[in-house]
Amino acid sequence: MVGASNLQSALMKGLPISTIEDVERALREHHYVADRSLATTLFLSLTLEKPLLLEGEAGVGKTEVGKVLAEILSTRLIRLQCYEGIDVNTAVYEWAYAKQMLHIRLLESTGADREQAEREIYSPQFLVKRPLLQAIETDGGSAPVLLIDEIDRADDEFEAFLLELLSDYQISIPEIGTIKAVKPPAVIITSNRTREIHDALKRRCLYFWIDYPSVDRELEIINTRIPDVPQKLARQVSAFIGGVRRLDLYKLPGIAETLDWTRALMALDQTELDEAAVQATLGSIVKYQEDLERLRGTGSRELLARALA
Repeated sequence: MVGASNLQSALMKGLPISTIEDVERALREHHYVADRSLATTLFLSLTLEKPLLLEGEAGVGKTEVGKVLAEILSTRLIRLQCYEGIDVNTAVYEWAYAKQMLHIRLLESTGADREQAEREIYSPQFLVKRPLLQAIETDGGSAPVLLIDEIDRADDEFEAFLLELLSDYQISIPEIGTIKAVKPPAVIITSNRTREIHDALKRRCLYFWIDYPSVDRELEIINTRIPDVPQKLARQVSAFIGGVRRLDLYKLPGIAETLDWTRALMALDQTELDEAAVQATLGSIVKYQEDLERLRGTGSRELLARALA
């Protein structure tokens, strides 16, 4: 059995994930279809207690890895959704200023000196813990899964905030000191690669690129996530989507769009593809007007003919 705390915790809970094969099986049991290379990288991330950076196009299943890992480990999922302008007050911690001001007035009424007031107002009771700080303070429970989603949407300054956490699993707060994780969280970071992530952050992580699935793999995903799908429809959908991804579109459909489209077709009682159903549901596949125009008419008919063949 490996020595990483996350794996030990999982094993104590009866979750046998001490080998790569166990990770593959656990992913399948939680309806996540992954190849062995991803299972291996995820196993190493847990074993070595290193963050895992997942890159790939939007909709290929990066975020789902963090969600499924939390289910496998039977632990909390702490998700930080990144966006332009995210800062330390939103992601790490901030002080409850209103409560501090009330406490200062209370201390002044009792005649407390200034040094005592400063010590008290900068104590943990006035600290508002945001996701990153919550992830390293387990309070004796199991270590959570920390999902830092779409890091490429944040700016360079925010990446700098993460470096101490990702290397040492600790956060320094000037007024209090350094808070270090007793049990390091399992960290999953995702990026849609809208910009390059800095080398300093990458050096602290293991890396994996999740690509669009092959037609056969997508068929397996459809069957796994939508067990009651008609098989003929599932085969045709996976073949059609595979053809769409070979086109020069503004935004290619991801796995999420494939599953949405399949469910939409089933809601229309379709057991196989036909032109009318395809034309009526193209909005489930692509989300830009230019791409819709490209697929309407001749484009979708050619793809449909190949899918039916």
